[in-house]
Amino acid sequence: MSIKWTPVLLLLQLGCFFSPGRGGKVLVWPMEYSHWINIKTILDELAQRTFLTSLSGDDYEVFFKEAIRKLIYDLPNYSFWTYFSLLQEIVWKDSDFIESICRDVVFNKTLVTKLQESKSNIVLADGLSLCGELLAELLRVPLVYTLRFTPGYTYEKYSGGLLFPPSYVPIVYSELTDQMTFLERVKNMLHVLYFDFWPTTLTELMGKAEMWLIRTYWDVEFPRPLLPNVDFVGGLHCRLAKPLPKEMEAFVQSSGEEGVVVFSLGSMVSNMTEERATVIASTLGQLPQKVVWRFDGKKPDALGRNTRLYKWIPQNDLLGHPKTKAFIIHGGTNGIYEAIYHGIPMVGIPLFADQPNNVVHMKAKGAAVRLNLNKMSATDFVTILCFSFRYKENALKLSRIHHDQPMKPLDRAVFWIEFVTRHKGAKHLRVAAHDLTWLQYHSLDVIGFLLACVATLIFIFTKCCLFCFRKYTKTQKKNKKE
Repeated sequence: MSIKWTPVLLLLQLGCFFSPGRGGKVLVWPMEYSHWINIKTILDELAQRTFLTSLSGDDYEVFFKEAIRKLIYDLPNYSFWTYFSLLQEIVWKDSDFIESICRDVVFNKTLVTKLQESKSNIVLADGLSLCGELLAELLRVPLVYTLRFTPGYTYEKYSGGLLFPPSYVPIVYSELTDQMTFLERVKNMLHVLYFDFWPTTLTELMGKAEMWLIRTYWDVEFPRPLLPNVDFVGGLHCRLAKPLPKEMEAFVQSSGEEGVVVFSLGSMVSNMTEERATVIASTLGQLPQKVVWRFDGKKPDALGRNTRLYKWIPQNDLLGHPKTKAFIIHGGTNGIYEAIYHGIPMVGIPLFADQPNNVVHMKAKGAAVRLNLNKMSATDFVTILCFSFRYKENALKLSRIHHDQPMKPLDRAVFWIEFVTRHKGAKHLRVAAHDLTWLQYHSLDVIGFLLACVATLIFIFTKCCLFCFRKYTKTQKKNKKE
């Protein structure tokens, strides 16, 4: 392909829940970075039940890293409208990039023929990486989406049919909770209107998706309406902690009763400025706890003896360690759920995308405090980190909620994929809203008809009254003349 990044195309042979001779194949169109972690977890579970037949992939790292740099360091300095205009520009560029990849795939006759010959039974796609719906249409097979959200919930509303009443459901990027004042509801409505004017493509095709597997759950989300073909599978990648590497375990154990603080800004961020890194390193050195910091950059001069740097850390295993006291996190969904899973309070330093939204939710639920990467001082960092230790009980409460489910998130995700494959779709779960026009959906035609009926009745009643009045006046005049 002409583009450096090629999405992974996977064919999995499912065998566990199918009768002999009726196996199914799943074609996967995923996305990179943290999105891939969730899909890979599902695929690993499916692969345990059968086997993997093909796998290939690369990434579009240069473009993505530049976009992240703008989102973290440039956009926060602009006004509301400028911020969202630039955000829209980044999203469009990303969409153009993915569209180019999609064209390379769809117009590659050899590849399409090979996919058709493979006789896939279902397409599993990331909702942010458009093209899975085109492949499903070309192959004439059911489509299942997995995603966290799209900007402003645009595709969820217009393709999935989900409801997001702005009076109590905060729109993504608004950084609001479900307890809004009048002015906050005005702000929320402005976000709704703004994102409604974003141009959308493939809306009709995306609306054909049989299931939407949303990577969240009620431990993070505020209550809102759902549909039968939408299910929450947040935390599907979480698992019990495994033993740490020997060197790391020795460092953690050396913390004594004070414990350990885990610090990670995720897999996408490796371009922190030296100035920020120095401030953070100096601050961490003041803590009585030992610190495990995932950091892939130049070692800060002010690094304290209590802090150990790693280019990679077994994050889930560290959070599940009994010595871990707090988690300093950028607010990505995967990290948030690992902290919830193990009941660890958080200090959120959101950078971009879903992260501010996630941290606002955790703060509202009393399991996190928030800091600004570009504005925080050493004093703020230490004070807030110490304050976060008080949130342990709230974090444990969310953990209990997360674990108290009738079916594990991963099992639910796998079940729905197999369900759609077995039944060749899930049309019985789709609401009729997909078949209505905009006028019909909002009942504007019915309202117009009823208003016309009322207007007609008022008109007839008025005419009757006028007719009777004229008759009466004529009668009165006639009587007077006589």
